[in-house]
Amino acid sequence: MTVIPPPTIVAAYRECERITRSEARNFSYGIRLLRPDRRAALSAVYALARRIDDIGDGDLPPVTRLARLDQVRAAVHRLPAVDDDPVLVAVAHAAGRLPIPIDALDELIDGCVADVRGTRYDTIDDLVHYCRCVAGSIGRLSLGVFDLRPRADRAVASRLADTLGIALQLTNILRDVVEDRAAGRVYLPARELNRFGCELRLGPGGALTDPPQALADLIRFQARRAETYYRAGLGLLPMLDRRSAACVAAMAGIYHRLLGRMFTDPLAVTRRRVTLPGWEKAYVAARAMTRSGA
Repeated sequence: MTVIPPPTIVAAYRECERITRSEARNFSYGIRLLRPDRRAALSAVYALARRIDDIGDGDLPPVTRLARLDQVRAAVHRLPAVDDDPVLVAVAHAAGRLPIPIDALDELIDGCVADVRGTRYDTIDDLVHYCRCVAGSIGRLSLGVFDLRPRADRAVASRLADTLGIALQLTNILRDVVEDRAAGRVYLPARELNRFGCELRLGPGGALTDPPQALADLIRFQARRAETYYRAGLGLLPMLDRRSAACVAAMAGIYHRLLGRMFTDPLAVTRRRVTLPGWEKAYVAARAMTRSGA
């Protein structure tokens, strides 16, 4: 095993925290609630997950993106052996001191490979499997950073973290339905599109051409399903220590509010990207900290 000098480890974590502050527009509100050592570890996990996601969503030819995903997978499989890549250095160090399930990164990469290949989903079971790969994996990786309360069952907590990740990804899919369609991606299950009489076709101006009421009914139906995943997944909170619970409550709370906005006005996703203003995200984070007693 490569022995990494402490100054290199410190610099690696700092780079991951810089990436997180710059790129994690929603997650950073929760991550900052953790104590410094756990915040650094979760930033390392985020930075590597972000790298994988950026490759999958990039503008390079598909064959190049697939090759790069293979390279990242090979680097992950070599851990804890690393070179001078600061993100990998930080992840290797974090995984050496915390029970981070590094093999979950394989699932994340599998999900990004599906994105590059333009995979579509016939049933909700197919879509949930994809969500488990790209977001449930992040939940399980993050759980490895968090502290559990005494007598909490880590296996149960892992399943709940997975469930909460699915809820967040379903929210993302609804929020980005037009943007994804413009990129040639359709995530909503084909059988359910047929059920509601929607095709998610784009007109000349880039707007969806589906009948507005049918599209609104489809989005509300999907939002109700996502809500069931939130209700189950948020059962994780009582199993976590106060700061970890505050972190999860802040991150999930922001996405949960986005879902509520889309349920109230389902056609908003066709007019603009549904977001929360910065002050509201800060409010959700502060409320999460107060409720947890951290």
